Order: sequence, then C-alpha cells, then structure tokens
Amino acid sequence: MVNDIPHCEYIHAHPDTIEKIKELMPDDDRLIDLAELFKVFGDSTRIKILSALCGGELCVCDISTAVGMTSSAVSHQLKILKNAELVRFRREGKTVFYSLADGHVNTILEQGLDHINE
Repeated sequence: MVNDIPHCEYIHAHPDTIEKIKELMPDDDRLIDLAELFKVFGDSTRIKILSALCGGELCVCDISTAVGMTSSAVSHQLKILKNAELVRFRREGKTVFYSLADGHVNTILEQGLDHINE
C-alpha cells in the first residue's frame, strides 16, 4: 500500500467513477450512526418487540405477553429502542403506551423480511 491507499496490481481504477461514488457516499459520522442503528436491529428480542408494535400502540404488559417475556426484560429493551429513536411513548394515567417512532421503522422491518424471503 502506498499512502495507506489500497493498490490493485491487476485492476485499473477509474478515477471519474471513484469520484462520483465518493460524492454519493455518506460521510463517516453518518455511516457510524447507521452502523449503530443496525446494531439495535441486530437483536432478535428487539425485532420481536418492534414487530409487535407494528400492530399498533401497546403497553408494556401487552408487549410482554405478546412476545413471551417479563415486563422487566421488555422495559430494558424498550429503553434501548427509545434511545435509538425507534419507539416513542405516551403516558395515560399510570400506564405508558409504546408505538413505533415513525413509518420508517415499519419500512425497515418490511424491507428486511422481503429480503430474507426472496
């Protein structure tokens, strides 16, 4: 490697193409943020909770029953999902209801399922 840039012995690089690609690529900070988002999606328990919330707003008790987990375990995962801005909540008296933060979350789940079902 010269100047920490990979060198291809047998392949001719196309500078115009590379420049276009670099312009289209998100900057490193955005790519790190995206990787962190996908880490949150990398847990099947959280995916299960998000899938349950695709059906609509639920309280912790309903989520825990739907996914077969304790309320404490669900609450822990909801905190992670909330910090990643994938779920939102509202309070009604003493009950807290959770829902998907926006349509993007549902789209990501649907796209993932479409991909693995191909």
